Amino acid sequence: MSLRIVVCVKYVPDATGDRHFAGDLTLDREDVDGLLSELDEYAVEQALQVADAADEAEITVLTVGPEDAKDALRKALSMGADKGIHVEDDGLHGTDVFGTSLVLAKAVEKAGYDLVVCGMASTDGTMGVLPALLSERLGVPQVTLLSEVSVGGGVVRGRRDGDAASEQLEARLPAVVSVTDQSGEARYPSFKGIMAAKKKPVESWDLGDLGIEAGEVGLEGSWSKVEDAAARPARSAGTVVTDEGEGGRQLAEFLAGQKFI
Repeated sequence: MSLRIVVCVKYVPDATGDRHFAGDLTLDREDVDGLLSELDEYAVEQALQVADAADEAEITVLTVGPEDAKDALRKALSMGADKGIHVEDDGLHGTDVFGTSLVLAKAVEKAGYDLVVCGMASTDGTMGVLPALLSERLGVPQVTLLSEVSVGGGVVRGRRDGDAASEQLEARLPAVVSVTDQSGEARYPSFKGIMAAKKKPVESWDLGDLGIEAGEVGLEGSWSKVEDAAARPARSAGTVVTDEGEGGRQLAEFLAGQKFI
């Protein structure tokens, strides 16, 4: 029986762009380019390695987001995933991580799965809690923050590296895992992979397809809310210390005045 792997990926604003809030204090995605979250590339890579080691496997990449989020799916497909699922609905605008975990759980169940692979966090929200929320909603074990992943005999195994020691963890399938940026460099899509990705199937689902009411997600259904935001103040001019024999003393006085020493 084929191993069904679902990789959850996110389309995020380019960190090098000029990011700001819209009028409703949600992120303005219209004025900044987006891309596949770098940390999710590691999840795609580990899913590909697990699939390569399996007798038979199929990788589905899943994303929730606006129309442009298909770009994230295409990147993952060009790396080698087999098909994509895009959940898009106007009612998703302003959804927080709790609502997103609901949508992903419903989509994963609808798609069918044995193993769900996530990145350790998104590069925009950086909360890192979605894999745990997803496993709770699915009612399956979670094995998170792994630097190494393997699957065999209906069990997923992995190594979690800490500051002082490493742990060897395992869980029966079905399960949810997340991988860190120490799990191995993600492969670069080849020209052949990019061309092949254009022909791979991508399904589009909305909230109705998943049996989710609009009030459960979006700004109305969010458990968290941004009450206020202000632009970061412009950086002030620095202090130049001209060294004419007293530079060390002036630097020490400046650092002491700022309570750095």
